Amino acid sequence: MSEPTFLAAWMPHLMLAPILLPLLSAALMLLLPEEKHRTKLVMNLGSTLLGLVIACALLVWAHQQGEPASMGVYLPGNWPAPFGIALALDRLSALMLVLTSAVGLAAALYGSARWYRAGVHYHPLFQFQLMGLAGAFLTADLFNLFVFFEIMLAASYGLLLHGSGRARVQAGLHFIAINLAASSLFLVGVSMLYGLTGTHNMADLARSVAQVAEADRGLLHAAAGILATAFLIKAAVWPLNFWLVPAYSAATAPVGALFAIMTKVGVYAILRLWTLVFGSEAGPSALFGGLWLVGGGMVTMAFGAIGMLGSQRLGHLAGYAAIVSSGTLLAAIGFGQNGLTAGLLYYLPSSTLAVCALFLLSDVIDRWRNTDDSADPYEPRADAAPFLNAELVPTDGANLDDKEEVLVGRAIPAAAAFVGLSFMACTLLIAGLPPLSGFVGKVTMLTALLNPLGLGSSVGLRPGWVGWTFMAVLIASGLLALIALSRAGIRHFWAAHDRPTPQLRVLEGLPIAALLAACIALTFGAAPVMRFAQATANALHAPDTYVRAILSAQPVAKPKAQP
Repeated sequence: MSEPTFLAAWMPHLMLAPILLPLLSAALMLLLPEEKHRTKLVMNLGSTLLGLVIACALLVWAHQQGEPASMGVYLPGNWPAPFGIALALDRLSALMLVLTSAVGLAAALYGSARWYRAGVHYHPLFQFQLMGLAGAFLTADLFNLFVFFEIMLAASYGLLLHGSGRARVQAGLHFIAINLAASSLFLVGVSMLYGLTGTHNMADLARSVAQVAEADRGLLHAAAGILATAFLIKAAVWPLNFWLVPAYSAATAPVGALFAIMTKVGVYAILRLWTLVFGSEAGPSALFGGLWLVGGGMVTMAFGAIGMLGSQRLGHLAGYAAIVSSGTLLAAIGFGQNGLTAGLLYYLPSSTLAVCALFLLSDVIDRWRNTDDSADPYEPRADAAPFLNAELVPTDGANLDDKEEVLVGRAIPAAAAFVGLSFMACTLLIAGLPPLSGFVGKVTMLTALLNPLGLGSSVGLRPGWVGWTFMAVLIASGLLALIALSRAGIRHFWAAHDRPTPQLRVLEGLPIAALLAACIALTFGAAPVMRFAQATANALHAPDTYVRAILSAQPVAKPKAQP
């Protein structure tokens, strides 16, 4: 039996597995006694790994369906849309499922070394978080999207407090207050849209927007703006992102790495709904709010880059890097171009994996730095004079060590070399420097912006002042990120000559290496990944297939009673 046939035999029921699997795993963990840490750890790792395998299978199935029928629809309640609950699987949702599972597995594996012992209910909350993320990517209904958002909020608040401490409690209170406000705006926006269109189903909403009366058009745009504000808070747009850096940096390393995908939930919701509801077929509301997305994204990029430049702690650098990534994606969405959307879909997994790896690296480097006896590791010691001999005469042409002997060479421990090379790779990815995937993603977006019709059919460079501004901000943010990360690298590696070898366990180094290896794989596989991203972008900007697939899905007929 061929692979597509094998996957088709499990469809569409396999679509429910990314939601049901973590739900059942978390429920079983809650039934176990608290002292069963090892059992819960094995269950958490096994469930997350199985979820990654299922997500990859769904991605293969969605991509092999071909054009235009690249949709899978599942009706959990066996009620037809728009009245019943509907789950929808396309290339975009499958991509986000794979990315979520990969980040979740890396975070769970890293936390298995030490951090899972810092508190109770870590593993069930971890699975509930994965459940909320998967449900948000698969649901085709706004109200159920709100339900999964609330599951994510509850689980993320518990994970943020994992490990206790004043900083985590303070950041957690700020985090929960902002996100509860976002939830309130979500309900208000959804209620207004329901009052205007009579539906919560995304596909039915896309069909109904063009039919809204002209007198209600302003109310429709107000409802969309309120709903978008809730999503933009999740996406960490400026000035609604002051909660992110304190919360993400206060969380434990695996939790911060898992939170790297959280901002992408807001980006996903905006990309999905904006292309679906306010696409080219939305009549007078076509491309509504696109300029606001571009402007808000660019301001967010600038804020994140300046924040990175002004930060000293690695956790803060990682948080601001997540803001820069989110702002880049939001600005690219606002242009509404197929090629630019394909570029951002390539850039999305690369930047997310890099930020996740940086969160994990920051924990390793901070532990290494704290072993130093100096009060301030960023300041040189008073007795340091590497270029003076015993007579306090400058020595020319000789490189002396601490014992005033000619330094020929010094062996670098494997752990220190691994941490340093990993930090260098994260710097290249986040700053967008060649040859890694961050550079490829940014070049792809710039190329699409300068040549919206393609390299072979371009009629000239006409990006407009908005496009030129976006290009300038994109390049400048990468430069500032490079300066900030290079400065941090010099302080933590070059100037750390007296520190012992970093204590790095295999379970800590393996997920970091896997995340960076995935980014390298994206670089070498740029051609097939870009073809996938382009097909995804084309489907997003032509949502007829999505709408027809959901609204035409029929319930399974009940078996006839035997006489």
